[in-house]
Amino acid sequence: MPLEMVGRKLGMTQVFSESGDRVPVTIVRTGPCTVVQKKTAENDGYSAVQLGFEEIKESRLTRARKGHLDKAGVGPRRVLFEVRLPAEEVGALEVGQTIGCADAFQPGQQVDVTGTTKGRGFTGVVKRHGFPTRTSSHGTHEYFRHGGANGSGTFPGRVFPGLRMAGHYGDESCTILRLQVIKVDPERNLLFIRGAVPGSVNGLVRVRGAIR
Repeated sequence: MPLEMVGRKLGMTQVFSESGDRVPVTIVRTGPCTVVQKKTAENDGYSAVQLGFEEIKESRLTRARKGHLDKAGVGPRRVLFEVRLPAEEVGALEVGQTIGCADAFQPGQQVDVTGTTKGRGFTGVVKRHGFPTRTSSHGTHEYFRHGGANGSGTFPGRVFPGLRMAGHYGDESCTILRLQVIKVDPERNLLFIRGAVPGSVNGLVRVRGAIR
């Protein structure tokens, strides 16, 4: 199972390949992440490692989180996340060890990126689901962007769950599969990933090696 890391999306730019082709890339500051806790099948029923990302002021921590980090000998961390790994890979890591982006990813590797999409608020069916708009002629009156009928009147006489209607759009978890790492900058912990990744600038994303 590939190692997963958390980072922040810094924005998009472009780089040029050796052949001179322009490649659009998203820059993600990935890590460094610190090992906070190791979980084993004997103690917890499964093997995993808990990592911490991004230092913050100690006053921003709750007492429970501060005690958990002090026990591991790790400074204040904004984000704690867990990654399932085989037992032999968990055994190779040590609590307090720092993992950089170059330790987990290499140029040319394919990765999956998970982030939270931008919130669009309450939107209609045209923007939310791509419904077609109605014609603006032939007697159409105040019915240009409506969704149309949503069910029969007699039987079953109700609206089925999951019907595509207007509602809250965006602000949900989204994973983009099999994006290519174009460049790795280990000094600044930057990943240059080809294409777009979900989320806004400075948003948190999780990057893992492609599982497909």
